[in-house]
Amino acid sequence: MRGLRLSQTLRPGQRDAVFSDPADELLDPRVHARSRFQSVSEPGRHAVYTVHDTEAWSPADGRAPGEHTLVVVREFRRVPLHASALALLLLTARAGSAASVVAALAHFVERAVSVYQPAYLLLAHSLETPRLSVLMLGVHECAALQAGGPTAFSVDTLLPELEPLLAAAPEWFSYCPEPEAAAIRSLVSPYAV
Repeated sequence: MRGLRLSQTLRPGQRDAVFSDPADELLDPRVHARSRFQSVSEPGRHAVYTVHDTEAWSPADGRAPGEHTLVVVREFRRVPLHASALALLLLTARAGSAASVVAALAHFVERAVSVYQPAYLLLAHSLETPRLSVLMLGVHECAALQAGGPTAFSVDTLLPELEPLLAAAPEWFSYCPEPEAAAIRSLVSPYAV
């Protein structure tokens, strides 16, 4: 299963409760991958993406606000995964526009696989809030530059099509490595994605 937890820190210096949840400890064998992100526009807003066994995720009726079970629409992963950059984009569709947003994103994903040659790409939507779509891209920046892409995570050409369908502006999150993995030379933790 895949999950996404969104949270907001309340005071400067306060540690996010999501990051200290014992069920998501980095070495928990039920959690296969975990990636932390910080909002680009709101530094106190965080997201944690996990791939985990079903028993590591609470039942749907017991979810806290901001917890989402992700339903995969498209996924692409190069093996072995070598990513030097990872980003997450959240999009919330207007009522009645969720299918159109997902369709436009799915088309973008198909192009991105050939143009950007990502190491990892995920398009998913929330089971609990189907209007919420998630696009995660992981690239090896050198390979992306060689492919001729102006930026590894460029959705600029897609935004004019999406903006009329969205309830709010898209929200970018940048990768925020685990403190335990910060000492590792790689920019993206081996436990991510």
